[in-house]
Amino acid sequence: MTGSDNGLAGFVASMGGERNLRVEENLGEGYVRLRVAEAERRQAKHDIRCVEDIVIEMLRNSRDAGAKHIYVATAREGDVRTLVILDDGSGIPEDMQSRVFEARVTSKLESVHMDRWGVHGRGMALYSVKENASSAEVVSSGVGKGSSIRVVTDATVLAERADQSTWPITSVDENGLLICERGPHNIIRTCCEFAIEERSSCEVYIGSPAEIAATARAKAAKTVEASDLMFLDDISELPVLERLRVAADAGELQRVSASLGLDMSERTAHRIVAGQVKPQRSVVARLTHRAGPKVPHEVDLTRDHRGLKISKEDCADFSRAMERGFSELAQKYYLSLNEAPKVRVGKGKITVTFELEQGD
Repeated sequence: MTGSDNGLAGFVASMGGERNLRVEENLGEGYVRLRVAEAERRQAKHDIRCVEDIVIEMLRNSRDAGAKHIYVATAREGDVRTLVILDDGSGIPEDMQSRVFEARVTSKLESVHMDRWGVHGRGMALYSVKENASSAEVVSSGVGKGSSIRVVTDATVLAERADQSTWPITSVDENGLLICERGPHNIIRTCCEFAIEERSSCEVYIGSPAEIAATARAKAAKTVEASDLMFLDDISELPVLERLRVAADAGELQRVSASLGLDMSERTAHRIVAGQVKPQRSVVARLTHRAGPKVPHEVDLTRDHRGLKISKEDCADFSRAMERGFSELAQKYYLSLNEAPKVRVGKGKITVTFELEQGD
C-alpha cells in the first residue's frame, strides 16, 4: 500500500471513529440513535440562531437567579461582539463557575420557568450560549454576590442584526401596557421586550462598558455606606455591582472594571470619576421618557402653516438619526442629551433642537 493509500485509510478510519463518537446505535436503513452528547450539541445549535438569542438567554438566567438589577454592556470591534452581563442575583459558587456551562447543569431542580420565550430551567441555556459563542466565562461571582458573565461572538459565525443602534418605537395597548411596536429586532429591542415583560421583578440597563460602569457605580453609591468599607480587606468580599463604588481614583476604577469584564482606557475611567459619563436610565424609564406624556390638543410640530407635513414616524426616525450623529460631538466635548432631539417643521425649514443635560 502506498503512502497516499495509508493516508486515505487513516482518513476513513478517523471518519468512522468520529461517527462512532456521535452514534449510539445503527438502526439500519439510514437511521441511527444519536449519543446524548451529540443530541445535546445539536439542540444547543438550534436554540441559539443569533446574538440576540444569547442576550435573551442571559437575561432570563439573571432573572431566574433572583436579580433585581441587570446590566448589559455591549461593544463591537470589527466582527467581534463582546457582551458582559452583570447582575445582583444569587451568584455562582466558585467551584461551579466553569461547570454551569455544561449540559443539564442547573440550580433549578424543583422548578422550570415558562415565559414568552419558552421553557427555562432545563440546564441547557448557558451550554447553548457557550456552544455558539467564541467564548463564554464567569468573570466574577460568588454566593450572594451576583455575577459578571462575559460572552464573545464572531459575526461571521453567529449573525446579528445590522442595525444595533436604533431603539424600538413603542405604543400603549388596549390594556394600557407599554409594547414595542416597530423597529429592528436588535440587542436593544431584545432588552426592551424583556424589561417590559419583567418590569415588576427587575430593572434592565444597557449601554457601552463605560456607560454601564458609570451606571452601576452611581447605583451602588446609594447602597454602600462608608462604614461598610472600614474593615474591608479585599474588594472581592463585596457584591459584584458594589465594587465599582469603592474605586477611589481612575486607575483603580479601570482595574476594578477590568476585573468585572468591563475593559476601558484610563482616560475613560477619568471621565467616569469626573461625572462626564452619565449614568443611564433603565430601559423601561428610557422607553417611557421617549414616549413622553400625551398632552391634549398639543401643537403638531410636524406640520407648518402652509400644509407641509412629515409623518410622526419619519420625524421619530429622523430624530434617532440625529441622536446617533450627535454622539461623536458628545464624546468629543463630554455632552449628554436630556431627551431625544426635537424635530419641528417650520416655514421653509426643518429645525432640530438638542436639549443638553444641566451642567454640560
